[in-house]
Amino acid sequence: MGNVGPTFTDCSLPLGEFKPLDLEEFRSHAHQMVDFIADYYKNIESYPVLSQVQPGYLRSSLPRTAPYRPESLETILDDINKRVVPGMTHWLSPNFFAFFPATVSTAAFLGEMLCTAFNCVGFNWLASPAATELEMVVLDWLAAMLKLPKSFMFSGINYICVQRTGGGVLQGTTSEAIICTLVAARDRALEIIGVENMSKLVVYGSDQTHSTYTKACKLAGILPGNIRLINTAVDTNFALSPSVLRRTIEADVADGLTPLYVCLTVGTTSTTAVDPLSQLADVAADHGIWIHVDAAYGGSACICPEFRHYLDGIERVDSLSLGPHKWLLSYLDCCCLWVKSPSLLVKALSTNPEYLRNKPSESYSVVDYKDWQIGTGRRFKSLRLWLVLRSYGVANLQTHIRSDVRMAKMFEGLVRSDRRFEIIVPTRFSLVCFRLNPSFLRSGPKRIELLNRKLLDWVNSTGRVYMTHTIVGGVYIMRFAVGATLTEDRHVVAAWELIKKGADALLKL
Repeated sequence: MGNVGPTFTDCSLPLGEFKPLDLEEFRSHAHQMVDFIADYYKNIESYPVLSQVQPGYLRSSLPRTAPYRPESLETILDDINKRVVPGMTHWLSPNFFAFFPATVSTAAFLGEMLCTAFNCVGFNWLASPAATELEMVVLDWLAAMLKLPKSFMFSGINYICVQRTGGGVLQGTTSEAIICTLVAARDRALEIIGVENMSKLVVYGSDQTHSTYTKACKLAGILPGNIRLINTAVDTNFALSPSVLRRTIEADVADGLTPLYVCLTVGTTSTTAVDPLSQLADVAADHGIWIHVDAAYGGSACICPEFRHYLDGIERVDSLSLGPHKWLLSYLDCCCLWVKSPSLLVKALSTNPEYLRNKPSESYSVVDYKDWQIGTGRRFKSLRLWLVLRSYGVANLQTHIRSDVRMAKMFEGLVRSDRRFEIIVPTRFSLVCFRLNPSFLRSGPKRIELLNRKLLDWVNSTGRVYMTHTIVGGVYIMRFAVGATLTEDRHVVAAWELIKKGADALLKL
């Protein structure tokens, strides 16, 4: 395939009958595609984890226009192998230890197949009753697994006035969950203080809150100068301090501003810090602030009793989001959002054009999920999570999480066994934050940072492992996140051996 322009010299030749969904062709091609995917998973360790291509590589190797005549699936799959796969960073590689994992499973894949096959657009109950009600069931199941209070669940629902109960909804990502709840909180506040005082609204988080929070606040109309990202410190393991939050809020109130919303985190991206929910809820409650908990990563671990204490105080918050695509084997994208007062979401986000009016919706006896999200259209994504929960059960999901945590602890032990390295923050869940800091060098912070940057670059350049870094408290650290579905002990040990090899080479220079 060269980078050539269009050639339509054969346009007059007949193409034959066009059947976009020929069932026998579908059966044959779907089998081919499953074989292709299974082979990709089987051979995934043979690929460099971090893509080695240069910018523009794919655009320069593909035609500038779509083909006029159809191409065979074999030809397309061949191009995927030769052109697409080399340009991928392989998130499913067992040697992927960067960011947070994006987990997958057979059950979730089958659920996604069904979701795609049905192709229902379940924006309201009538558009697909099964899609709406299965989502309600699945969100309640997961809420029960997390031991959330009934105020977040549809259980015991009164179908005469369904929207006055708590409940959950599947969003695409945490970003969507935050902006939906932020808009609901904003509109509630503006009803009290007046739209003309929009510029007085202030929101809070920590300097470890996910970067999407600032983006969501701007999209919701919060002035950039009214977004408070409070500094954290090593003495609180980079969790948000209740006393500092209180002082910040009180200073804003004294300045005539209106505290609106605080985003707390269970498992921050940099270090998996956990904000103390109960103590922070004490502060927020004094000022009527909407409390949202972003548990995108760490929340999944709370289905295990030994981690559930990280959600202590959750009964006092207004909303909670969690990403099963990170740790519950459910493929991207899948974010669960629970709210105590769905009516506030509906009031802020509802649309009611004539062409969508129907008796069930107007009777207030059903949930119309279009009013719980940013857009209107939505997929039957609950099938994916439903198949995961049914196919594996709570016990196997707990085992999966505990296995990742055990491997992370094993890696932490290997780091601690080498005096040249140090652990920077306590290891929670399955992320280890560490750095190379040999005492015999007696180097300053800049030299140590440069040493670690070089080590990380070298490790990633081998293609055998992929890790990422962060900077907290002014310290550059490497992050080793265990959690790819295919990762085993041997991959963790091999990664450590590679890291040591790189350190050996650097320290000899």
